[in-house]
Amino acid sequence: MTERLFNTATDDEIKEGRTTDIYFVRANEILKKKGLEKVRVHAEVSTSGLPRKEWPWAILTGIKEVVNLLEGYPIDVYSYPEGSIFFPTDYNGYRIPILTIEGNYAEFSILETPLLGLICQSSGISTSAARIRIIGKDKLILSFGLRRMHPSISPMIDYSCYIAGLDGVSGVLSAELLGIPPSGTIPHALIIVFGDQIKAWQAFDEVIAPEVPRIALCDTYRDERDEVVMAAENVKNLAGVRLDTPGSRRGNFLKIIRDCRWELDLRGYKDIKIYVSGGINEAWMKKLSVPEVDGFGVGSYLSNAPTIDFGLDIISVLRDGKWEYTAKRDRLNGKKKVWRCNNCLIDLLTLEDASPPTCPECKKKMDLLLTPLIKDGKIVRDMPSPEKIRERLLKQLDKLSIE
Repeated sequence: MTERLFNTATDDEIKEGRTTDIYFVRANEILKKKGLEKVRVHAEVSTSGLPRKEWPWAILTGIKEVVNLLEGYPIDVYSYPEGSIFFPTDYNGYRIPILTIEGNYAEFSILETPLLGLICQSSGISTSAARIRIIGKDKLILSFGLRRMHPSISPMIDYSCYIAGLDGVSGVLSAELLGIPPSGTIPHALIIVFGDQIKAWQAFDEVIAPEVPRIALCDTYRDERDEVVMAAENVKNLAGVRLDTPGSRRGNFLKIIRDCRWELDLRGYKDIKIYVSGGINEAWMKKLSVPEVDGFGVGSYLSNAPTIDFGLDIISVLRDGKWEYTAKRDRLNGKKKVWRCNNCLIDLLTLEDASPPTCPECKKKMDLLLTPLIKDGKIVRDMPSPEKIRERLLKQLDKLSIE
């Protein structure tokens, strides 16, 4: 048995297909022994549905990593853009491919497992984050869920949250890779080590760089109403307070928050903001999206989001210079195009030779959604920055409902 410091694969091992399932390795061995390693296929990645019945749409994330995985392999790849809204089916109910691959099957078969893994998990996280973004409207929302997941994927988690519209992330490495400052206050542990919340808050103010907002964690030893007043009275330039009250002693959390706001306003601290964290999910976000709450830290609900069950299917095989239709049951044969009306966010699936259709609702000409990503192993599409992806997606979210 080989021991590793951490149970993770290296970049090279992922790129080489070492993280694949054994049946793909055996399939390749058989193809080569039988002289079929040059058989060219056309394959599609799609999903039959979304993991939660209340999800009418999802966010495709991970294409940026898929590019790095597939670059250099002699194949052609088409896909949606990174951070795209997608629907499992089109306007007419046809299952939609969000990515296609064409090439010798033996060239890319061992990459199916890592390819799907790169988009299934991150897309689920981005979808959850986008829904939280819509519910929270103009509130500040931060990604706080790293401690619940393997540290090796912390940058992926925060990236998926950030491009889906969240305002910041707590992860140090994640923030560095995103090119933004990390966000967060102090842990309860610091207050406990000091044995005095005021001393801990003041130490934070004295030691940490002035550009970091002074946010006091106010629920460690005393009633939240008391602690927020103590923080306001003892920390210069206090920007806000954070309530991370555990569910076991929350009671009516909304009332606690409103009481804190009252006590601060009563003493003239109307500019001090209130942030909440701890167990925040969609239901809590709806309850707490009130004027008294200025922002949220959302953790496990995002990092532990359900994966989207994408699958890869061969739908055509090239034999003797002619494409044979080989799709299995419940799959449509033939190469396809996917079109979108960016005004109505309606998709249409057509045959490959179809001209641009008009939107069935607004009658405007639709745009091609499935576009070239890799040609014969070479990247042919520029990858926008996380900030640009986020900006584009936020504009689209304005047109969506979570229902």
